[in-house]
Amino acid sequence: MVIGPNGEQLGVKPLQDALTLANAAGFDLVQMGGSPDEPVCKLMDYNKYKYEKNKKQKEAAKKQRSTNAELKEFRFSVSIDVHDFNTKVNQMVKYLEKGHRIKATIRFRGREMAHTELGKEVLNRIAEAIKEYGVIEKDAVMEGRFMYMMVAPIKKEGK
Repeated sequence: MVIGPNGEQLGVKPLQDALTLANAAGFDLVQMGGSPDEPVCKLMDYNKYKYEKNKKQKEAAKKQRSTNAELKEFRFSVSIDVHDFNTKVNQMVKYLEKGHRIKATIRFRGREMAHTELGKEVLNRIAEAIKEYGVIEKDAVMEGRFMYMMVAPIKKEGK
């Protein structure tokens, strides 16, 4: 069974006749389906077909990526310096503007475990610094030697 480039059926033809027809029209003969004893072939520009199919796949992947925002983790320490803190907060803001969720983590070492309230203060400073870009999804939680909080981007009304 041979199908023309515009979708019209050209009927059942032998392989050699179908190939001659495709070459005369300047197209490729592509097997689209059917059973092995009665294949369905179509006259088309195969490179253009591959290009369009690839383009659709990339577009679908792009849409899927935008709906499934990634989770970015930023690690802080209890004794973080002001400049380092500001640099990490600025990076967090950039990711929140892109629509990513953020996990801010503080790792306690040695005797710092006795002063977990200092880690909570650092997380509160982070929350205060990014409050116009994101909302606290999960408040500070202690888990082993780590304390973390989750931040989600603020939804824009235009999106």
